[in-house]
Amino acid sequence: MLELKNVSYQVEDELGQKEILHDVNLKIEDKKYVVITGPNGGGKSTLAKLIAGIWKPTAGQILLDGEDITDLGITERARKGIGYAFQQPVRFKGIQVLDLMRIAAGKNLSAAAACEYLSEVGLCAKDYINREINASLSGGELKRIEIATVLARATKLSVFDEPEAGIDLWSFQNLIQVFQSIKKRNAGGSILIISHQERILGIADEIVVIREGQVSTQGPKDEILPGLIGSADATMECRKNGIPHTGSDEKEDCREEDQE
Repeated sequence: MLELKNVSYQVEDELGQKEILHDVNLKIEDKKYVVITGPNGGGKSTLAKLIAGIWKPTAGQILLDGEDITDLGITERARKGIGYAFQQPVRFKGIQVLDLMRIAAGKNLSAAAACEYLSEVGLCAKDYINREINASLSGGELKRIEIATVLARATKLSVFDEPEAGIDLWSFQNLIQVFQSIKKRNAGGSILIISHQERILGIADEIVVIREGQVSTQGPKDEILPGLIGSADATMECRKNGIPHTGSDEKEDCREEDQE
């Protein structure tokens, strides 16, 4: 179980200290599929980075199975079973996809096994297995590869920051199946997703709403989702290409950037 106790996070700006998260208390139980949503700028992506260990809270504690991991970085947390997929995946010039998959899995993963994971995210494995993680790959391709690396690593907690960002329609339609596959493969693990997408919210066990740096609501999907539909926190239908989205007018990927 992951537990956040009175977690706050501040940054320095031209006006002085700005508090992004304030006194957040949150529990993510084992074997749960949890989606965190809420207005843009509310602190969702910041919360994901604190959980992953990319940033450290300015106050409070983060516990994993009762162990205080507040001061541990992303590498140490990964070793303890927390996986993280960036909103904008990192490019690794000189590293091939197969190498990245093996690093993620923490073992000498066979090419055949790596190809299975790539196929699950809709990539023709033979066209990607030996490619470099560089500028020749599109953002959508990088996103799928990153999700495949999470599939390859059986984590205690898999954290996805807006996994739908920048991907094509086919990928979005299959994201649900991918998340269900992660849950099935790793029955003891939990999935935590930052998303505005109604279809992703619709398959969650629990929904957490973050607003103005605090947890405003948390509970079972069936209790929380009806209250979000049609509200400022909910998603809208992307009329352009059928992808549920946040209501943004952006034409490229039909979503709003989380300006946090």
